Amino acid sequence: MKYEPDYKSIGERVRFERELLGISREKFAELIGLSPVYVGQIERGERKMSMDSLVNISKNLHSSIDYLVFGDNNSQLVKETTEITSLLYKCSNHELEIISDIIKVILPHIK
Repeated sequence: MKYEPDYKSIGERVRFERELLGISREKFAELIGLSPVYVGQIERGERKMSMDSLVNISKNLHSSIDYLVFGDNNSQLVKETTEITSLLYKCSNHELEIISDIIKVILPHIK
């Protein structure tokens, strides 16, 4: 059986992850070297993308290709990790050091 990607769902996941990171479509297009119009078409499932574009999108969204293409029945971990990552990207180096120290102290006590 041949697999046919669900481009609409892929596009929805791309848009969700981009918005979760707080990146505009225009800025995201610039980051991945595509036009904003093309990115909009991908997000609406109107255009297929090359493997190079998919890899670029995945890297810049900090999301796995597997998640973007297939979704994930265990997506809660993916969503939580992505949300935490997006929050960390907004932090200064000093804030990241403090957060890291806090996690190192708390983690052993919550297992």
